Amino acid sequence: MLALADEVFASRSDPQQIDVNQQVLDRLCSIHPASVQSHDEPDGPVAWVLAFPCTENLMHLFLENRITERQLFEQTPLHVNYHTLYLCSALVLEEYRKKGLAKMLTLQAVEAIRSDHPIKSLFAWTFSKAGDQLAKSITKNTGLPLHLRQY
Repeated sequence: MLALADEVFASRSDPQQIDVNQQVLDRLCSIHPASVQSHDEPDGPVAWVLAFPCTENLMHLFLENRITERQLFEQTPLHVNYHTLYLCSALVLEEYRKKGLAKMLTLQAVEAIRSDHPIKSLFAWTFSKAGDQLAKSITKNTGLPLHLRQY
């Protein structure tokens, strides 16, 4: 899954993006335990979703291109009330696509995080048509407004 993430997002070569590794996954879980969702088959994970809550101020800075995704992640404080949720990434192995796994995992993350925080909006930086469609589907299912960062 990490190799697929690098292929899709090229995060290792882009200092603006979060380069997902075990340390990043641990910090995401510190922000909120539901920030990392995965669907496993007997041979291992076939889908994963990263979504983490943050402050509205950081969301606005990110949407206005005043901070990078990496800065958004690094500057998100721990143990505060969050009011917005960043739909960070969703990856599904090709043979498991079109089965609703990314949507299911994202909705699980949103529901769990909303049970602990007064989330008022969602935001995303989509890299593909599928990512854009997923983000719009999540906003439709949750009733939360969606803000998209432009390239």
